[in-house]
Amino acid sequence: MQRWGRAKSAAGFVVLSPLSAHAKSVALYNSQTYFQEGSLQFKFWGVRGSIAVPGSDTLGYGGNTTCIEVRGDNGEIVVLDAGTGIFQLGRQLLQESANQIHLFISHTHWDHIQGLPMFKPIFVPGNQIQIYGPVDPLSQLGIQERLAMQMDRHFFPVQQSDLQSQVTFNDLVEGQSVKVGSLTISSFLFNHPIINFGYKIDDGSKSLIFTGDHEWPVNPHAPSDSAFAANQQVIDRRRHETLEFMANSDVLVIDTAYTEEEYTTRHGWGHGTFDSSILAAREANVKKVFLTHHEPTRSDSQLESVFQAAIERNRVTTNEPIILLAKEGLTVGL
Repeated sequence: MQRWGRAKSAAGFVVLSPLSAHAKSVALYNSQTYFQEGSLQFKFWGVRGSIAVPGSDTLGYGGNTTCIEVRGDNGEIVVLDAGTGIFQLGRQLLQESANQIHLFISHTHWDHIQGLPMFKPIFVPGNQIQIYGPVDPLSQLGIQERLAMQMDRHFFPVQQSDLQSQVTFNDLVEGQSVKVGSLTISSFLFNHPIINFGYKIDDGSKSLIFTGDHEWPVNPHAPSDSAFAANQQVIDRRRHETLEFMANSDVLVIDTAYTEEEYTTRHGWGHGTFDSSILAAREANVKKVFLTHHEPTRSDSQLESVFQAAIERNRVTTNEPIILLAKEGLTVGL
């Protein structure tokens, strides 16, 4: 199994702040690799939300939907979500002859699973693929049953039962932890219209948190409403629990789809904003933050523009968490 190392060109990334001479710069990174010595490494293979958007306007940050590859110090391969980005990851894993892969699904909306039927390692005899995900509390369908739906003959020519690799499906409950070699992967329920597990990957010294899709709950009642106080208590308690899960992590990869203006007409859609993600990063005292699930209608230049406006509006300085846009192809070592 391949490990990323110094053979790849190393370059730092630019942290933009209101006081920086680079405040208006669009060159957020100097290369696709940011490498430090460390045991935990990850790579973004897809960072767009909702639908893949290939084209010249998205070449900088990428047009594929959510997929993140994580490597442990002993060569463990953990994959977070199976959006369209997993197709290119699968091609790389074939070149490496990687035969043990652990895939954690946050939830089964299309943009997080639609690449799985084209993930080449699942067609290779002898490969061992472990797939993990939550049970849907309403239908009681496990992760295997829900993923099988998109491979029904009406939608895809190969059915789940025809896969040649050894695929094992593992239903998770909130708070459950899974050991993958030197890595511990823990689940946490993040707020979304359907059940959505975020995951914390910890190797004993460094930690990465991925929220999947997440919207910070908002009280639907007016302060004068008799139901407001009780509802707010639930919201405040859940926010505290969520921030505790994120607390002091080395990296937080967080759903940041909307501007504050966009969010006014998108309550309940299940996604975060630039301002809410920056606030959460501060409150959780995380070290680095990658904003992801980029709005598919935004070009690269528009994405950089709204990001820079949020950095300036929230007066992010170099004394705070490093906040960056997730970028397809970017490799990070911790």
